[in-house]
Amino acid sequence: MHQHPKDILKKVWGFPDFKNSQEDIIGAVLEGQDVMALLPTGGGKSLCYQVPALAREGICIVVSPLIALIRNQVDTLKKLGIKAIALTGGISFEEVNNLLDNCLYGNYKFLYLSPERLQQELVKERIRQMNVNLIAIDEAHCISQWGNDFRPAYLECHILKELAPNAPMIALTATATETVVKDICENLHLEQPLVVKDSFSRNNITFSVCLEEDKKYRLKELCAQTNTSTIVYVRSRKMTMELSYYLTRQGHTATFFHGGISKKDKDSRLNQWLENKVKIMVATNAFGMGIDKPDVGLVVHYQIPDSMENYFQEAGRAGRDGKPARAVLITNLTDEAQVRKQFLGVLPNVDFLKLLYRKLANYFQIPFGEGSGETYQLPFNAFCETYKLNTTLTYNGLRLLDQNSVISLTEAFSQKTTIRMLASKHQIFDYLDKNQASAPIIQTILRTYGGVFDFDTKINSLLISRKANKSEKEVITVLEKLEKDEIIEYHAQHSDLEITFLVPREDERTINIFAKKIKQIQQVKKDNVESMLSYIKDGNLCRSRHILNYFGETANANCGKCDVCLQKNPIGNEVLKIIEQDILQVLMVKKESSRSLMKLLSYKESSIILALQRLLEEQRIRVNSINQYEIIKK
Repeated sequence: MHQHPKDILKKVWGFPDFKNSQEDIIGAVLEGQDVMALLPTGGGKSLCYQVPALAREGICIVVSPLIALIRNQVDTLKKLGIKAIALTGGISFEEVNNLLDNCLYGNYKFLYLSPERLQQELVKERIRQMNVNLIAIDEAHCISQWGNDFRPAYLECHILKELAPNAPMIALTATATETVVKDICENLHLEQPLVVKDSFSRNNITFSVCLEEDKKYRLKELCAQTNTSTIVYVRSRKMTMELSYYLTRQGHTATFFHGGISKKDKDSRLNQWLENKVKIMVATNAFGMGIDKPDVGLVVHYQIPDSMENYFQEAGRAGRDGKPARAVLITNLTDEAQVRKQFLGVLPNVDFLKLLYRKLANYFQIPFGEGSGETYQLPFNAFCETYKLNTTLTYNGLRLLDQNSVISLTEAFSQKTTIRMLASKHQIFDYLDKNQASAPIIQTILRTYGGVFDFDTKINSLLISRKANKSEKEVITVLEKLEKDEIIEYHAQHSDLEITFLVPREDERTINIFAKKIKQIQQVKKDNVESMLSYIKDGNLCRSRHILNYFGETANANCGKCDVCLQKNPIGNEVLKIIEQDILQVLMVKKESSRSLMKLLSYKESSIILALQRLLEEQRIRVNSINQYEIIKK
C-alpha cells in the first residue's frame, strides 16, 4: 500500500473524513476481502472502490450498466487528473485493442466497461494480463433475476474472478431487498463477503403522495414553489416532451431527456440543467444515474413507478447536499388501473411462452428435435398478425426466451418507426385534395396519433394498415412519399428481428425446464407493483417509515412532515374557525374556486380544504355548476 485512504480522500476529493460505512468498506477491500455494499443514493458508492484502487498498484475494473454513467465517471476522474478508460459501444476492434494496450502499459488506474464486453475474447484475454487490484460491480442489483433491472449479461460478471483471481471484488447498489442481496452474492461467487448496509433514512427529504385529478396543475404549483433544480420523472418519451412544453408555457425553464434523443442533444440539455441554465428536467427513469447534482430541491414522480426500489432510488436524487428537499408522487384514481395494465398486463406467463415458442418453430417450419444454431429474420409485425398475438406481450415473451437461452434475440428492435407532422393542418387538407389515393392512410394516422403535430410519435405501420384497410407496404410507400414531399419527418426502423435458436425444438419440454423460475419472477414483479400501490394508499404510516420498513429497516420516530404525518396532526379548532371566516369574507365579495382561494389566502392548502369541508357540512357554502364556492343566503 502506497498511500493512506484518508490522505487520498483529502488530496483528490478535498473531503476531510469518510462518511457512514465508507471507511469500513475501504478497509475490508484493502485487506483483500470481498464486499457487498448497500448505500443509498448519494451515499458515496463510487469512493468505496475509487479510493482503494488509488491506494494500490494496478488497475481497477469497473462494470457498469449505463454508457451515460460510465462516461460521467470517466470524465470526472479525468478532471481530477486520474487516468481512466471507458470501453463503450460503437468502438472498432482496432480501437478496443489500442485502449486495452493502454491499460496494460499506460499506467491507467480504471477500466470501465459494460457487462456485454466480458463476452469478448479479446477483452477477457487482456484482463488476464493486467495487474488488477480491484473488481467493482456497480448497480449490482442488475445481476439478480429478483431485482428490477435484470440484465442477462450481468450473469457473466463472475468470470472476472477467474480472470483476476488475486483481486477482491466489491458489489455496490443503492436498493436491494435481502433476497436480491443473497442472489448477488451467489451469482458473483463472493467469498465470505463483508455485507454492509447503511441506513436508507433520508431525513432531509420530505416524501409525499398527492392525490390530484388535475395533475398538470399540481405539477405547475410544485415547480413554482421550488427555487432550486427539479427532476420530473415520467414513463414515456412522449410525456417528457409534453410536460416540458407545458411547463415552459407556464413560465418555467424546462427541457426533456430520454433515450431517443441524440448524444449531442443529451449532452447539451444535461449541461444546461447541471449549470442551472434550465431549472426543470423532465425525464424518463434512467436519467440521473451517476450524475452528482447536489442541489436538486424537488423530485416529482408524475406517474407511478414499477417498484419501491426504483422509486426510492429516483426520489433519492433530491437533497444530496443535505439541505431540505421534497419528493412528491402525484397520482389520481385512474393511475392504479393504468399501472396494473402497463406493468402486469404484458407479463407473459408459462402458457403464453409455450404457445409463442411453438408458433415460432412452426413459422420457420423447424422439425421436432432440430433447429439448434439456426438463425432467421423474423418480420415481427407480420408474425404477430399471422397468429393474432399482442405485440407487447410477444416482445416481452421473446425477451424471456432470450434470457433463458432458448433463443438469441437482437437488441436493435427496441427502436421504432417515428413520424412528426411538419405541415400545418391547413396544408395537410390541401395535400389531401391533391393526393386523394393517400387520403385513407393519412386520415387514419391523424385519427390514431393525437400528438403527431407536436412530437416525434411512435407509429405501428401494421396497425395503420388494418385500420385503413390497406397493405403494410402501401402504408410505408405513403409515409416515404409524405417525407419526400416534406409533409412529415420520418424515421423508419426495420421491424424485423434476428433470432437464433439455441436448443433443438422440444416444445413444452423446452419451456418446462425454467417454468418454475418464470412463475417466481412474474410473482416478484406483481409483488413489486403491489408494494408500490400499498405505499401510495397507506394513509396511516409515515412515508419515511414505510420506505424504511420495505427495505428491512426499523424507524422508531415519524418524520413529522410528510402528508400522512401532517394529516395526523390536524390544526386546532380556533385556527380553523379563523380560516373559515377568511373564506367567507372572500366569498361575500365574489364566488371563487378552491384554487383561487388557495392563491388568495396564505394558509396551508390542506387547512383550506379542511375549512371548506366544514363549511359545506354546515351548509354555509355550496358548490355551483362551474365548481365555484358561494355563500348560501338564508
